[in-house]
Amino acid sequence: MNVLFIGGTGIISSGCAELALQRGIDLTILNRGQSHKFEVPAGATALRGDIRTNPDGVAASLKDRYFDAVVDWVAFTPEHIEQDLRVFANKTRQFVFISSASAYQKPPAHYLITEDTPLANPRWQYSRDKIACEERLMRAYRESGFPAMIVRPSLTYGHSQIPLIMGSWAHPWTMIDRIKRGQPVIVPGDGTSLWTVTWNGDFAKGLVGLLGRERLAGHAFHITSDEVLTWDMIYRQAGQAMGQEPKIVHIASDWIVRKQPDLEGSLLGDKIHSVVFDNTKIKRFVPDFACNVPWSDGVHRSLAWFMSDERRQSIDDRHNAMLDKLIQAYERE
Repeated sequence: MNVLFIGGTGIISSGCAELALQRGIDLTILNRGQSHKFEVPAGATALRGDIRTNPDGVAASLKDRYFDAVVDWVAFTPEHIEQDLRVFANKTRQFVFISSASAYQKPPAHYLITEDTPLANPRWQYSRDKIACEERLMRAYRESGFPAMIVRPSLTYGHSQIPLIMGSWAHPWTMIDRIKRGQPVIVPGDGTSLWTVTWNGDFAKGLVGLLGRERLAGHAFHITSDEVLTWDMIYRQAGQAMGQEPKIVHIASDWIVRKQPDLEGSLLGDKIHSVVFDNTKIKRFVPDFACNVPWSDGVHRSLAWFMSDERRQSIDDRHNAMLDKLIQAYERE
């Protein structure tokens, strides 16, 4: 099978690229070559190009190529989808758009999320843009037969990411360093919201299992772990992995957003809500899909990756200052 990844060197996509190659897929990765954490894996064909800034140049470089499947990991707005439609019309039997589970209805009307759950998120522009992308692709599927399929990851991590709420995504070691130093960490609400984190290698089994399934055009799938934890449990298991009990401070999410408005989307539009994902659909179409890496194991793997090289243990000083300011203001009130 001949597959193109647009992107392909991020946290989720790198795990999928690794598994695709293990399964004998002829994989081409098109990206800008700017990732500092991941490189195009051995066995994949690397193409340099930026479809977002130079779609015509990418189209020219692919003019003699045809793919059984194309996966776009880096489309975030309807304008990006219009570029994809122009470049890949009649060039693939399957086009997979990586959307986001944050697109599902917020606040949720029911705790159990299925692919039939409505898409609506009034608190996060990122999610609304993903919804708009999905709607444009489904219109292209209905009107012209463009072979679009939707995949919605939730919070997915790998060796280079420790996805703690209120942490620094760009510098994940920041929160681990706080715990190690005995500094307080913020968990929004009372810490009992239910959440799911998924190891990228487990997600990959679902995504790669869907590749080449051209009859699934028009379908949407989410791919997540079945393990459900509270945010307090997620923090405490991270602390147990490093032998340090985290000093958790619970602060109401509305209060946090009043003080730090840029957190509205990721908190009020996503992580403060309890969500449990029903993975029946992906298991029906990909029978060997199973998530075998629980958080207690995955966080050990991530910590080992960071501790194996001190250069990976970067600290986000601005993020630390923001957390300290929030905690100090909360304690004064």
